[in-house]
Amino acid sequence: MQHQETYRIMGIDPGTNYMGYGVLEIEGRNVRSVVLGDIDLHKLTDPYAKLRYIFERVGALIDQYAPREVALESPFFGENVQSMLKLGRAQGVAMAAALSRGLAVSEYAPMRIKQSITGRGSAAKEQVAAIVCRILSIDQPPRRLDATDGMAVALCHHFTTASPLNTALGDERVKGLGGGKKAASKRGSQSWEKFLKDHPDREIK
Repeated sequence: MQHQETYRIMGIDPGTNYMGYGVLEIEGRNVRSVVLGDIDLHKLTDPYAKLRYIFERVGALIDQYAPREVALESPFFGENVQSMLKLGRAQGVAMAAALSRGLAVSEYAPMRIKQSITGRGSAAKEQVAAIVCRILSIDQPPRRLDATDGMAVALCHHFTTASPLNTALGDERVKGLGGGKKAASKRGSQSWEKFLKDHPDREIK
């Protein structure tokens, strides 16, 4: 009998007051919840102290639960530029914590996550939470929905990468998913280097 590989995915729902997270363990066709919770940031008033705390806590969770990869929800493009900027920074710092551990990072648009869990891109947080708890047989839902949102990101990543079609497509699957792998690609830095070579006047010395 062939041994089934067991690995973990960590999902993160970035936030500036509460950052939800969930760790999913996959063994063959079985999935189970290892942990889900949230990082409480609302008492920290200094924005830089908040970012440092996110980096340290996410790093500590990765060290504790040893996921193979990390998936994050990408910031929602809302009308409030200031809150979007704060959210983007929080996501970037969480991403940097995963990258500093050498992990592959993926990100998904909020609609994409809701659709993969509920079938509807406009589903409410409560609906996402109910289905996440049903899929993973969680009897007692967490106090805050940020935690189930974090786990929803991990499930979305699992559903996306576990599909035979996506496996066959490899990195091509990124197109149209509203997100994709960020860690493994060097293409970005190479194209930036080419840009600088072609436009030497644009480099800030």
